[in-house]
Amino acid sequence: MRRLATLGFGLVLGLALTALSGGQTLARDSRHLAALPALSINNFSQSGSIAKPPIGWAQLCATHPEECEGPADMVTVAQQQQIIPLTRDNWATLNRINALVNDTIEQVSDLDHYGVLEWWAYPEDGKGDCEDLQLLKRKLLMEAGMPRQTLLMTVVRDTHGEGHAVLMARTDRGDMVLDSRTSTIKPWQKTSYKFIKRQSHDDQNVWVYFGDGSDSLTTASPAR
Repeated sequence: MRRLATLGFGLVLGLALTALSGGQTLARDSRHLAALPALSINNFSQSGSIAKPPIGWAQLCATHPEECEGPADMVTVAQQQQIIPLTRDNWATLNRINALVNDTIEQVSDLDHYGVLEWWAYPEDGKGDCEDLQLLKRKLLMEAGMPRQTLLMTVVRDTHGEGHAVLMARTDRGDMVLDSRTSTIKPWQKTSYKFIKRQSHDDQNVWVYFGDGSDSLTTASPAR
């Protein structure tokens, strides 16, 4: 698929939704879809104490306040679905959107793109850093009907010790990681990352640590 480096976000969104509309065929064709992950108690991550939101999330909320609606703007949490049933169709949707965004958006660092170390934004010009791709995946998956509180922006440290952003999808088979560096979706504990913090499923503006976290990371790193 050609990269949409010069095309607007509306066209990227339209392309994604067009691809999504053909999902039934792919969902039923096992030749093109990885097997559903096995259910394991280790697939479910545990969060801990309250963490400081990434500076990029605070900046995104300042520039796009509509993206940061809290519980007061939602139906009560008890009425919200907080786990994605990992049916074949939902698994196909997760895989399709993950691969589509990875293949479509040109990955560049925030420093090269915006001239600053950290800037969270939708990749409206067809270019973005890791967190920008995850924001787009999150938006497209919500457009596909998946609840916002099951799709959590997450900060990790990679094997090089650098900050990185992934999207964690909370499912009934565990917490699955959508990553800009691979189109293979994995249970969180089968990645090579150290997990630092993520959005709370109760309130997207509240972030929580995974165990003993560090709050010193940015998420800006060049794509590899």
